[in-house]
Amino acid sequence: MSAAEEFNMLVGAIAARLEGVALDDDMAAFLNREYPVEGQEFQRLAALCAEGERDGWLMSREAGGIKFGRAIKPGAAAGRFSVDVVRMKDVAGPHHVHTNGEIGAIMPIEGAPEFDGFAPGWYVYPPGSDHHPTVAGGDAYVLYLLPEGAIEFTGK
Repeated sequence: MSAAEEFNMLVGAIAARLEGVALDDDMAAFLNREYPVEGQEFQRLAALCAEGERDGWLMSREAGGIKFGRAIKPGAAAGRFSVDVVRMKDVAGPHHVHTNGEIGAIMPIEGAPEFDGFAPGWYVYPPGSDHHPTVAGGDAYVLYLLPEGAIEFTGK
């Protein structure tokens, strides 16, 4: 099995457990309990992101100091979710609205990165939330799942 196939299977298995669950603090707690930063699945996900970046099947685009790319489209391996991966180091990204919410995993690469003040691990933003995604304190991969792939960049 290729690394890309393994990535799709792992993310797909996680996404399957989230189908029909409200995007809220309870979901974040569930993810941090079931897939902790020090756990095998989370560590493998981080390793696959590094491998995907190195081999060019993840984060093949770059703008404003952010490497990014959509790894899985909605309706594929992750069910109703799209899956994107970004690499950010001490930078703020473009403002956007999470039309249907956002589920993310912060995977440290170097330093002590925080994403929007969240330590490495899982976070959940509810539908209608918005932000300038920001990594401070180091370098990190951020993998995020968007229900139906919905995201609205505002240009703010």
